[in-house]
Amino acid sequence: MFRYWTGATWSAALSRDAQAAPPGGGIGSPPGFQPGLQPGYQPGNPSFGQPGYVPGQGYVAPGTRKRPVAAWVLLAVGLVVVAVVGSFVIRGVLATGGSSGTAGSQPGGQATTNPCPTNKGAASTAARPNDGRVYGGALSYPRLGTPWSEPRPETRLAFGRDVQYQSVTIEANYAGTGSDWVASVLVGELAAGDGFYSPEEGSQIVMKCIVGAFYGDAKVGRQDLVNKAMTVSGKEAWLVESHLTFDIKGLQAKGELAIVLVVATSAESSSIYYASIPDNARQYEQPARTAMAQLKVG
Repeated sequence: MFRYWTGATWSAALSRDAQAAPPGGGIGSPPGFQPGLQPGYQPGNPSFGQPGYVPGQGYVAPGTRKRPVAAWVLLAVGLVVVAVVGSFVIRGVLATGGSSGTAGSQPGGQATTNPCPTNKGAASTAARPNDGRVYGGALSYPRLGTPWSEPRPETRLAFGRDVQYQSVTIEANYAGTGSDWVASVLVGELAAGDGFYSPEEGSQIVMKCIVGAFYGDAKVGRQDLVNKAMTVSGKEAWLVESHLTFDIKGLQAKGELAIVLVVATSAESSSIYYASIPDNARQYEQPARTAMAQLKVG
């Protein structure tokens, strides 16, 4: 069965024909319906159970609301298929755009749509201990010494809030761009969109953002080296390590190691450790791994 999407709401009327004209009965939404969710969906109730919901058929509208035919001329109406599957986690698909992170070489580069989540909410303003560790979100690691920079906040990261990072400049002002190519490590609160994501889901969202948005218009190849569950301070975590390849004009580095570790630091939120080590500066990989091995939650 098919419904119409106006850009703001779903039609109440159903059609068996994907090529059919918009239903004359109008686009009224079923009672209790929320745009972006399956018809009849109730948070926390995977069996739906809302009046009007029929297993295998979705929401059967009790009636439709009349709307002048001329109104359809003003609406950009997209035809979509609504598949009702009880175990389907719709928010994961909306955020990630599908699966990613499987082993092997994966093309990437500048995406036609923004692959990064919207960073909503304010960062924590809690005071941090002065104990030689770098804190971000609910994670910390032992501060790295020279030639790593002093710990600094980073507020522009799409997938992180309350971020602190350290870096080493590898190629200063490459190709006269005014930008530096660096090796870096950071910790922060995961901002993978609205809601809570499992560590595995969060790691795939972050890696897709990195591949799709960090390298301008360059096509990025991705080969996953590690993709596994682990624990940090007894907390559930997921580690993805990928080797990324690219060819950016004026940049000597043609690839780098990306390490993404997402930790479920509480029942409501996760935190992230991220390291980026260019291929022409692999001497900084071990310090990054040492910092990751000594992560603490709290």
